[in-house]
Amino acid sequence: MLRETGQFLRYLQGERGASEHTIKSYREDLAMLSDYLADDDGKTPAPAAVTPQDLRSYVSAMHEAGYAKSSIARRLASARSFFRFGQREGWIATNPATPIRNPRKSHKLPHYLSTDDIGRLLAAPPATGAMGLRDRALLETVYSAGLRVSELVGLNDGDLDLTQGIARVRGKGKKERLAPIGSFASKALKAWLAARQLSPKIPAGKGAPVFTNRFGTRLTTRSVARMLEKYLAETGLDQRTSPHTLRHSFATHLLDRGADIRSVQELLGHKSLVTTQIYTHVSAASLRAAYEQAHPRAR
Repeated sequence: MLRETGQFLRYLQGERGASEHTIKSYREDLAMLSDYLADDDGKTPAPAAVTPQDLRSYVSAMHEAGYAKSSIARRLASARSFFRFGQREGWIATNPATPIRNPRKSHKLPHYLSTDDIGRLLAAPPATGAMGLRDRALLETVYSAGLRVSELVGLNDGDLDLTQGIARVRGKGKKERLAPIGSFASKALKAWLAARQLSPKIPAGKGAPVFTNRFGTRLTTRSVARMLEKYLAETGLDQRTSPHTLRHSFATHLLDRGADIRSVQELLGHKSLVTTQIYTHVSAASLRAAYEQAHPRAR
């Protein structure tokens, strides 16, 4: 399976335009499957030799090892995609992963911050000094536009139109969309870009990254997570908060204030409305909590 896995990963990168993060996930998932299927000598079977029973045993082994249902479902999805590619390439006649059902997911509502907590977080970075201005602009932008952290760090100078208040964003599968940037985020971005110009180490031009470290290198997703951890500690906010929490908060707050779900779907760049519907449950849950707290005969 090693040779075929290499072909599949090259297909994802070349034809599907998959991100490095996506390719890494597929590589790890398929390596885990190969290790499970390997015989005592460490040899993995050809794709055509893999049966649905092999994959059922694989799923059972993951359950016994304590893997989360979401992790098992993701690894099954990777296997399905790999064997589907094998059908296309003629390695196999049928996809052995097709009969295998995903484990039933427990629908956990996404964690989000209240508007008051968001206000505290966005005010945490100092409004003086280049790095403080950068952090404030970064947090304002990710919440204002509901960006994934990979979309945020991928922004280039040429993607911003602060006069119109929009940014061109490259999402999953390199699909582009236009994301609105509110007045607070625009103001914070202008302050950061003005401070950034004073540093000779930071590159300029349309292809230059919007968010850089002090050496002029593009920020990574891990750098953003570490920066957020610092401000969470300073403000005493929920430590479960991640950069993605700001995206969850963006969607929840829009729905709470009457935005229609299809508009929110488009703003988030979701391919399917089903993905966006989780936020209607969050919004309904917050309404229920407010009702139970305020109504004298709610309980």
